[in-house]
Amino acid sequence: MADAAVEATGRVLIAADKFKGSLTAVEVAERVTAGLRRVAPRIEVESLPVADGGDGTVDAAVAAGFERREVRVTGPLGAEVTAAYALRDGTAVVEMAEASGLRHLPPGVFAPLTATTYGTGELLRAALDAGARTIVFGVGGSATNDGGAGMLSALGARLLDRDGEEIPHGGGPLRELVSADLSGLDARIAETEIILASDVDNPLTGPKGAAAVYGPQKGASEEDVEMLDASLAHYAEVMEEAIGPKAADYARSPGAGAAGGIGYGALVGLDASFRAGIEVMLDVLGFAAALERADLVITGEGSLDEQTLHGKAPAGVAAAARARGTRVVAVCGRRALSDRELVKAGIARAYALTDLEPDPATCIANAGPLLERAAERLAAQELRS
Repeated sequence: MADAAVEATGRVLIAADKFKGSLTAVEVAERVTAGLRRVAPRIEVESLPVADGGDGTVDAAVAAGFERREVRVTGPLGAEVTAAYALRDGTAVVEMAEASGLRHLPPGVFAPLTATTYGTGELLRAALDAGARTIVFGVGGSATNDGGAGMLSALGARLLDRDGEEIPHGGGPLRELVSADLSGLDARIAETEIILASDVDNPLTGPKGAAAVYGPQKGASEEDVEMLDASLAHYAEVMEEAIGPKAADYARSPGAGAAGGIGYGALVGLDASFRAGIEVMLDVLGFAAALERADLVITGEGSLDEQTLHGKAPAGVAAAARARGTRVVAVCGRRALSDRELVKAGIARAYALTDLEPDPATCIANAGPLLERAAERLAAQELRS
């Protein structure tokens, strides 16, 4: 990795994720650009907002030139919501949080047992209707714990109780599941490459599974977690009866527990292939070509912490840039990583808003102006005239 500051007439690539709760990835790039140019007005700046499959994935694709498409789908609580996907040249980027995310719940309202991914299935169907034959399926930020059962139902699967009736929506009712018939799934799925893009590698069930790890974030009590884990395990057993032993293998596979188990639904029903979300998105967004043009890469996200090191966008950007020998620095709201951890991840230095304003609440409220100031400091240290 290059150590020297780059010429102030060189080219900087901004490939940062959102600052969750304050700035989108596009806004991060805009603010960093403004700060850089105050100090180095001749610098060339290229912006490539990035995402790792979670919130903001569609926005990143649109910023890279994909067309934004909006449809009305079923939200996690059953009411209609507007959801977007991105499309370009037969490739769609579908973000499950657009249809089934926590963003669609009223403040303080959770539905860990009944929230559904049905709308995500409708969103995938809309992408198929638009001609997509490659779908990058970003999962994260979900309000759901239903193992992707709702998604599969929307795409034509039949999940039935003892009376031969469709089971109700949600992860809780999975305990009532008696049989699964996937023969009615949309035939176009078999002709479509579906890539499950996620930054988590949890299995479906168990202590590291969807319910145990992520259920509490969605309002699940200890009793709810226990019930959901048992329901998801039962769901996998019924799927094994329907399609054979590979259903059990899928339940143990990395990514099966992503987004309340929707990863499992994608693996078992959509024949999806699992890849680290940031790796997929860097390919889709054309990061390699942009990196070839860059003398310095600026990445970042709201919090640089332990999670960053495990598949988050800045780590993926840094790994790719390091392989080419391009220096990488980061901007962030707060930093919880040591210098050694940063360097090990391929990030030479980090510029945090909390270095300028120690109060986190103030940082969130004034993230834009503070980020411009952080970018000025970055330019003064990383760019030489």
